[in-house]
Amino acid sequence: MIRRTFISSTVGTLAAAGLPQAEAQTRASNRKPETPPEGAPNILWICTDQQRWDTIGSLGNPHIRTPHLDALAKEGMAFTHAYCQNPICTPSRASFLTGKYPRSIDACKNGNDSWEEEAPLVTKLLADAGYDCGLAGKFHLTSAHNRIEKRLDDGYRVFDWSHHPKDSWPEGHTYNDWLKSQGVDYTSIHKKHGSIPTKFHQTTWCADRAIDFMNEPRQGPWLFSFNCYDPHPPLDPPKEYLDRFDPDSLPVPAFAEEDLREEGQLGELMFQSSAKRLDEKTARLNLAKYWAMIELIDDQVGRMLQALEVSGQRENTVVIFTSDHGHMIGDHGLYNKGCRFYEGLVRVPLIWSWPKHFPASPACNALVELLDIAPTLMELAGLPVPDHMHGRSLLPILKGDAPRNEHRAFVRSTYSETLDGPASFGTMLRDRRYKLINYHGTGKGQLFDLQDDPNEHRNLWSDPSFADIKLELMQTSFDVEALTADTGSSRSGRY
Repeated sequence: MIRRTFISSTVGTLAAAGLPQAEAQTRASNRKPETPPEGAPNILWICTDQQRWDTIGSLGNPHIRTPHLDALAKEGMAFTHAYCQNPICTPSRASFLTGKYPRSIDACKNGNDSWEEEAPLVTKLLADAGYDCGLAGKFHLTSAHNRIEKRLDDGYRVFDWSHHPKDSWPEGHTYNDWLKSQGVDYTSIHKKHGSIPTKFHQTTWCADRAIDFMNEPRQGPWLFSFNCYDPHPPLDPPKEYLDRFDPDSLPVPAFAEEDLREEGQLGELMFQSSAKRLDEKTARLNLAKYWAMIELIDDQVGRMLQALEVSGQRENTVVIFTSDHGHMIGDHGLYNKGCRFYEGLVRVPLIWSWPKHFPASPACNALVELLDIAPTLMELAGLPVPDHMHGRSLLPILKGDAPRNEHRAFVRSTYSETLDGPASFGTMLRDRRYKLINYHGTGKGQLFDLQDDPNEHRNLWSDPSFADIKLELMQTSFDVEALTADTGSSRSGRY
């Protein structure tokens, strides 16, 4: 069991990394989950793959059309400063499904073989308490390379698995099995059109599975995980979505000449691309493709919300929209992901909506972490929050019972030898103004003043005038790393 007792530090309090001790002590760490009370809400949990925070129209992107996500944010609450706990798929997903920081569980890298002796997934806890759980799309808590991903004790009754849309597995890939039943060969049609038509697209298929699940007759509440692969590369939206954009009218990614020098010094650290000076035409086209995929997602969100309305379930369904991590898409001359912690990679969308229960609120700029989702879901279901969870429930903010813009003094994200490539380890701590990054074992790091340098082009790591701030942040980061470590099983005696 992980002890969640935190001490004061020179920057804020370490309670910002978890619950205060007094509240933690009220939780029984080994208590069996109770049955959710009558009227516990349904949960539609929409998680896209590799979607940045700045990709929603009403939240500040004037170039993209996301009317359904705009409406979701308007009727509920959008957290504009939500951060993933790792910039790579498996550790991020493992973290928000358990409510624990990645380094406290075995699944802190992509391609891991198994999931052994881990904390239970929140979906398992909800299923044990009476929720009917289903999934369509990606899961990715163990390796899916050259095999069908190993199934965990995950709580899902329906598990329509599709790690990615390519026909990489001869059988057992639910999406491609369905395509074949429709007489469609993925490789042939993708080669011919450069993409998959909307009606056969994996994102559309995930929405179809969600709608089928939501319309099943049942007693009691349900949870459905919509886990599409978009907007993860390859950037191949259906043609009708790409045609909505004029690439020449789009902005270019955030780039400065300093980025090339900075990335040149960090070149030994793993990343899926090397920093290059922008080719503006290519950069704009890539942005158009990326945003086109998100517009497809938005349309499928609209279909799912409409299905809830038609079936009379919308008022008793909590809808969550988020993503596992972001995408550089040209910022700093980089594409894809790796051992970096720029805003485009670690900051993601997070929207909650539950009509007549969560008051419609302006966008909330509180610092929150994705691992805050799991304890929030437990409290929404009327269940005790397990003591092992590091996350802090967002429910008081969502219900209007706590200040809207206060939740954490800082947020954290880590990278631990997560992808093939040079062994790399990084730790990020970001407070309201500054972001500190340690690249462990290299003597290198980054410090950004996000108030004066929001695009993170000026590294202040070696600037002597910021030495005190750097030291304070480093001490806080080190303390939290130690105080959230797994200390083993619960004690059964004095010695």
